[in-house]
Amino acid sequence: MMARLWLRVVSVIALGFLVGACGALNSNTDAGLAATGSMTELRLAPGDKVRVTVFGEDKLSGEYQIDNAGSLSLPLAGTIPAAGQTKSELEEALTRQFKGEYLRNPKVTVDVTGFRPFYVLGEVSKPGEYPFRSGLNVLSAIAIAGGATYRASTSKVMIQRSGSTEMTEYPQATTVQVLPGDVVRVPERFF
Repeated sequence: MMARLWLRVVSVIALGFLVGACGALNSNTDAGLAATGSMTELRLAPGDKVRVTVFGEDKLSGEYQIDNAGSLSLPLAGTIPAAGQTKSELEEALTRQFKGEYLRNPKVTVDVTGFRPFYVLGEVSKPGEYPFRSGLNVLSAIAIAGGATYRASTSKVMIQRSGSTEMTEYPQATTVQVLPGDVVRVPERFF
């Protein structure tokens, strides 16, 4: 009898953890932004700067910026679409482009030297444009902007993701990532 009761208690606790984990997973993956996201998963966009290195071909290597059309223009390779690709996808595209009549077996690496800036508005001490950093979350973005004012909400922020026209409400938490080109607005709190 005691074993059955113990089994029921353990089952209820396990079910509670499962439901809680599902809710947390759903809220963290909003817009594909889990807290475990890494820099290699970021997609390139106009304004990002990359360093292309073609092994043994110094004249083809260099720093380039993705233009407003989302393309890179490189010697011999021509204009290549880069926006929307990850770093590794761009490496593969450049390797295919260089391979053939110009190079037999090109070894191409791409390093992102600078992402688009992010912006912080609203109830912060120093609103403005700031350079993007790896691992940036909502709380660190507010800290970079000089911290919140005494009128600022302490529970929520509004974020306009790059490429979107709408602001979405998010909690002020370390699990909410800030991405290149995002606009973070700290609203005024209501007493």
